Amino acid sequence: MIKIPVELLPTSTFTCGPSQGHPILRETPIYKTMFERSHRAKDISTEGLYKEATENLKKLLSLPEDYTVIFFLGGATPALDAVMWNLVTNSVSGLSFGAFSKLWCQKIASRLGDSVTKEFKEAKEGEFFPSEKPNFNASLVVLTPNETSTGVQIPDEYLENAWKSKGEDTLIAWDCTSCAGGRDLPKNIFDVMLFSMQKCFGVGGGSSVIILSPKAVKRLEEVKKYRTIPYSLDLAEAVKKAQEKCQTVNTPSTTNIWMFNEACKWMLDNGGLAAMDGLCRQHAQAVLDFARQSDYLAPLIKDEKFRSYTTLTLEVTDPSIKDADISAALKATGLANLADGVKKYSSVKQNSLRIGCFPFVDINGTEQFEKLLKCIDLIVKDLRANK
Repeated sequence: MIKIPVELLPTSTFTCGPSQGHPILRETPIYKTMFERSHRAKDISTEGLYKEATENLKKLLSLPEDYTVIFFLGGATPALDAVMWNLVTNSVSGLSFGAFSKLWCQKIASRLGDSVTKEFKEAKEGEFFPSEKPNFNASLVVLTPNETSTGVQIPDEYLENAWKSKGEDTLIAWDCTSCAGGRDLPKNIFDVMLFSMQKCFGVGGGSSVIILSPKAVKRLEEVKKYRTIPYSLDLAEAVKKAQEKCQTVNTPSTTNIWMFNEACKWMLDNGGLAAMDGLCRQHAQAVLDFARQSDYLAPLIKDEKFRSYTTLTLEVTDPSIKDADISAALKATGLANLADGVKKYSSVKQNSLRIGCFPFVDINGTEQFEKLLKCIDLIVKDLRANK
């Protein structure tokens, strides 16, 4: 197998999660993250880290003051569970067009039982995005602005129209795991936003954020007439803790919240969300420009309007070159940052490579992406020479 010259090897991590943190996080002694402190201590929660992280996130995302921020247990999956159990009354609808939106729409929603009407629109064979629209009069409509698995995004215009079309008693919920902190989404046209911290914010896995509008908070008590909610998933309890003391129901990873707050502060100090959006676009454009100049790569999502620039998927168009061979050659370098970061997502049928274009992958521009792409080019030339 090819031995790639050391000077060509990038030092950034390109995996889509847990993704690379800001350089300072790679050098910070763990004791500075307050991981040994009680999450109930006032200087950690009510008057300290958790409060500061909440305020910084609200500023970064331009959230209304009356929206509630919850630091939730686990990653996005428990957050998806909590939103579904706490906010659906008698009906739920949404879009399913990749592994993660499918998880929310099918596997998680199915646990609510037959008493709940479920109307999910799926991408048909040959489609990457559903042609049919969800039922905007359902009690909860679930949307995934950026789908991590395929690299598809829901355009701003679609999100705006969804907000305008929703019924009087409808809540709009977004899973922004793949784009929160990296995409400048239309402001405050959601009742629920959730995301795990591990992608654009570069935090370790296992921590998530749930943001609720006042209308969503009001729904929490109404839903208790429909079902009993497990205590750990009870968002009414989580809202009470967050609003009264900036605390959590469970014991969270304070280290993750510390890293999350550091990421928010850096983003705010370096141009805010608009600048992070621009940085992700710059990263993605470097990859797309390379693909266009090559004779073996092309964007999997042809319509730019539906193409994510936080997680980008490239199709390997030369049938003689296999995505698995490219990934194996990168892994063979022995570098952990290349071990599993550039490969096809398991549910994607096409011969393809997925590349994380999050802000912290390269805060200085595109040098790390250029190194990665040169490595891929070298691998392909070697594969072709040995056919």
